[in-house]
Amino acid sequence: MPRTCILIGAPIDAGQKVPGCIMGPAAFRTAGLARALSDLGHDVQDYGDMTAAPLREVTSPNPAVHSLPEIVAWTEALAQAGARAMQAGMPIFLGGDHSLSLGSVAGVAAHAAHAGRPLFVLWLDAHSDFHTPATTQTGNLHGTPVAYLAGRDGFDGFPPFPAAVPPENICLFGIRSVDPEEHAALLTHEVEINDMRVLDERGVVAPLRSFLERVASARGMLHVSLDVDFLDPTVAPAVGTTVPGGTTFREAHLVMELLHESGLVTSLDLVELNPFLDERGRTARLMVDLVASLMGRKVFDRPTRSFA
Repeated sequence: MPRTCILIGAPIDAGQKVPGCIMGPAAFRTAGLARALSDLGHDVQDYGDMTAAPLREVTSPNPAVHSLPEIVAWTEALAQAGARAMQAGMPIFLGGDHSLSLGSVAGVAAHAAHAGRPLFVLWLDAHSDFHTPATTQTGNLHGTPVAYLAGRDGFDGFPPFPAAVPPENICLFGIRSVDPEEHAALLTHEVEINDMRVLDERGVVAPLRSFLERVASARGMLHVSLDVDFLDPTVAPAVGTTVPGGTTFREAHLVMELLHESGLVTSLDLVELNPFLDERGRTARLMVDLVASLMGRKVFDRPTRSFA
């Protein structure tokens, strides 16, 4: 069915230290995201790029943490924008580094709570992002969103998360880089983990369908957060956090096609695209194609023609 797709630019690169993600929203637009969606029959409303809320003094006891006031300000602004956009259609947040999900998921969670429906989160990423500001050693807050939405402690100065997502409603899919502190914390939470070992053994279909069946049976809303590094860097090089061994071109498209068939996705993040590291827009175009698959573009087998 046609959807109202609301594009929200989040030009953030303060959540990590490799410059370039600030150009991500423009790259998605240049790669034809709006046209791809409208060609599929969807109504596209581009809200333009967000600006952060006014900065206020926020400090962390962890000296490694950097850019905390900026990230808190973005979280506040995106949470408000996300909650409003959910009332009008399907928000698609264009990043920007993954710290934007601190705000995007907060806004979606507020809307889900108001609607009286459970929120589920599918995290398509090489990393678990389960640090808190207190545990991160790099100080990069793009590694903290899952901990925030799961209700972990350690986010002093951030807006209280409106309705913590039960850990069992969170699915980490395709991860292959987890720090020791995150690993220890994940052992105490019932987050569903489908790392690359699981996907190597079972493929992407069985574990994803199992998760989607749980979402459907609960009549849940599904937020999908798609990080460029979910893909193998050989097919998607435009990311500052490359980890070898990611999903292939076809595996990623299959995930998107299954999500489309489920009809469950209600909001989407597109994060960590760094156009400065891209090859003539290759990664940006691939990400747009993946969104198109999520929103209904299909690949049909064509018969082989003989000219004998």
